Amino acid sequence: MNAVRPKPLSESPDACWSRVRGVFTDIDDTITVGGRVPSVVFAAMEKLREAGLLVIPITGRPAGWCDLIARQWPVDAVVGENGAFYYRYDSGPSTMRRVYADDERTRAANRARLDAIRDEVLVSVPGAAVASDQPFRINDLAIDFCEDVKPLAPGAVDEIVSVFERHGATAKVSSIHVNGWFGTNDKLTMTRQLMAEQFDIDIDADESRLTFAGDSPNDAPMFGFFSCSVGVANLRDFLAQCPAAPAWITQAERAAGFVELAHRILAAR
Repeated sequence: MNAVRPKPLSESPDACWSRVRGVFTDIDDTITVGGRVPSVVFAAMEKLREAGLLVIPITGRPAGWCDLIARQWPVDAVVGENGAFYYRYDSGPSTMRRVYADDERTRAANRARLDAIRDEVLVSVPGAAVASDQPFRINDLAIDFCEDVKPLAPGAVDEIVSVFERHGATAKVSSIHVNGWFGTNDKLTMTRQLMAEQFDIDIDADESRLTFAGDSPNDAPMFGFFSCSVGVANLRDFLAQCPAAPAWITQAERAAGFVELAHRILAAR
């Protein structure tokens, strides 16, 4: 699908990083190892923020997780459920700002349609399961194909996607789940809204001063938009399925790859 190959991060010029003012990052298999965030990632995030950069996870993970992330991680905000909302916690007045792509009535109506998709997937794709974090979601349906279940074959993952699409839903494949929802929201659209409303930054005008790190096909809108986007090394397993590739790729995989990017940014500053 994508013929462009990212270049090694080690070959990137300082000019890519010396002017960066914000770092967006996926979570699963971008800053995690075996599903956990190691302490070196939190330390790297803290160093980036101490240097005056914004740090914002852009993830497919659920609202319940994102509430905690916004409150307790060393980040400035979080976009969750592949662009269904953003949360920003202001520790001064202890206020959580929650902004959603759809209103509550629309989300409730869409939930019934997603329940029908859930039932069809579980019947038609043996071994698939509803993701263990589903109870904490507000907008989408996550089907697990390798996180807490035995890894499914690529054909089974394709069938999960096709069930969503037959019902008119959007479906995106991450490194662990197929996420599906109704509506036009995506990671890039909600990131654009967050930055304008909360940080007075126009990402269309300032994209060269922002970067994104990711690892899977559902990160393609971000890879294609940011000229200094970065894939951690395990993205190589998914490049053939990515409609757009990042400009650069780290030598290290997963969390170590994110730390490699943080060090590259800080060294250029």
